[in-house]
Amino acid sequence: MRGLRVADLYTIENLRLSLGDMTAKPLFGAAPRIEILKGLNFTIPKGAVVGIVGGSGSGKSTLGRALVRLLKPSGGAIRFDGADITHLDEAALRPMRRRFQMIFQDPMSSLNPRHRVGTIIAEPLRLHGFDGVEARVKRALDHVGLPQSFATRYPHELSGGQRQRVGIARAIALEPDFILADEIVSGLDVSSQAQVLNLLERLVAELGLTLAFISHDLSVIRRLCQRTIVLYQGLIVEDRPTAELFAAPQADYTRELLEAIPLPDPGQAWG
Repeated sequence: MRGLRVADLYTIENLRLSLGDMTAKPLFGAAPRIEILKGLNFTIPKGAVVGIVGGSGSGKSTLGRALVRLLKPSGGAIRFDGADITHLDEAALRPMRRRFQMIFQDPMSSLNPRHRVGTIIAEPLRLHGFDGVEARVKRALDHVGLPQSFATRYPHELSGGQRQRVGIARAIALEPDFILADEIVSGLDVSSQAQVLNLLERLVAELGLTLAFISHDLSVIRRLCQRTIVLYQGLIVEDRPTAELFAAPQADYTRELLEAIPLPDPGQAWG
């Protein structure tokens, strides 16, 4: 397997993904296909925290969903811990899904409002055949800093930050190797954002997680990520250590993203 190293959890080679244009209604033939990802190549090392950034339409969320195989690539290869998962069907993917989990942007839409928090965290544990489910739910709540009494609450009884912690608890309860976090702090206030980012940093260290963090906000990426992949129109324009990227961005698009970030001191520069 060309380019594969033991230290890499993900190896992505020439990844392409096209989606049908749902707005088009041609009189004849299939709907036009729009290429979202255009031949991406990169790796994600085990234990790394990697940022994926770009503006609206850059392909970052599509890439994230391809990594956890919620979307099937049109071409190229996705290798997860040495296994080619590019074209596996759902039956073949099921045993592996425990190992890569996703935290969604809007916890209210991803948490069943009819279920209590304990049931929400327990459901995937039961689906994957874990034993000691009740103890695992309590441990997951402890990990994310929520009282065990929250297991009896419903999502609407929680704050936005607390609901996002429940989403994180549900993901880590399965003891995954990889977590994809897609814009998970964009809807939170500044204080809650900081708390969730601190929590993720601690969980990465304590649980040995590999994390990909999708965001349009480079200031959040700078705070959390060791390495940053910048996407523009489905292409990687930069893939570098985060500190180097902020100190000396090489792509014009990256410079535009940095210039759009408000600075506390107008005379200050990134770097």
